[in-house]
Amino acid sequence: MSLTVDVTDAEARFAEPASVAVIGTGAIGQDLISKIHRSPSLDCRLVAGRNPASAGLRHAEQFGYPVTAAGIDAVLAAGDPFDVVFDATNAASHLRHWALLEPLGTLVVDLTPSRVGQMVVPTVTGVGATTGRNINLISCGGQASIPVAHALANRFPVTYIEVVSTVASDVAGRGTRLNLDEYVATTRHAITTFSGVSDVKAILNISPAVPPATFRTAVHARIPGADVAAVRAAVEGVAEQVRSFAPGYAVTACTVVDDRVTVALQVTAHSDVLPGYAGNLDIINSAAILVAEQHAARLGRTARTEAAR
Repeated sequence: MSLTVDVTDAEARFAEPASVAVIGTGAIGQDLISKIHRSPSLDCRLVAGRNPASAGLRHAEQFGYPVTAAGIDAVLAAGDPFDVVFDATNAASHLRHWALLEPLGTLVVDLTPSRVGQMVVPTVTGVGATTGRNINLISCGGQASIPVAHALANRFPVTYIEVVSTVASDVAGRGTRLNLDEYVATTRHAITTFSGVSDVKAILNISPAVPPATFRTAVHARIPGADVAAVRAAVEGVAEQVRSFAPGYAVTACTVVDDRVTVALQVTAHSDVLPGYAGNLDIINSAAILVAEQHAARLGRTARTEAAR
């Protein structure tokens, strides 16, 4: 499966970048802003928070982007609807934001575990045409674990999956802590959806360890008659695909004991603003940028088709 944006070099040179807004100025919002800044397909035209003194707004100002502490109200008051709005707030806020943004026809990329829109995991679903205007990226644990869970379930008779993710306390912000119940429920639902396995458990640990622990996820699966070589081949194959957009994604262990399979994953952040241990934020943001860039490519093709008529 190709995860690159489906647009040629010639198209990219002449395509108009998609206009985007970011709602949320915590750590995930700050990293999103930096990733958007590096993308030739995306043009950040507003960063909206609620705290005028937030570090996220100051970070955006360093790039020269318009900022506001008026939140969603400022996004709605823009003269023209944005092509893409990233929602990096929390699940409860996203419900309200989506109700307000849906009539505008913009693509909303939801980085909260709200379970409102179409769930996307790049190596499983691709990042191409979607069925709606709301894309849900599930959770950081979901983005790390579902590629492996899906690969195992596609190849073997998996009867049980348990996913345990550990994030450092200082990158688990207020939104993450507000979303703990939604995180567990949405991650579990997504694993079942993409693996077909009904017996699923999802756990999130917030670690206060010093120095902070690098983001890690363990996927435990019960597979009768599992062959260690076949399991490792399936896991390494999908890990290589994930690294095409999240280069810090690594398999640190893959063991098979009787019918119990354990795959240990670690994600190191490749970011201008995040510490290396914040791979949980990096992997979900990298997926969000892929989705937005694919949408920008589709908008460019549509505009060129209409201009040629």
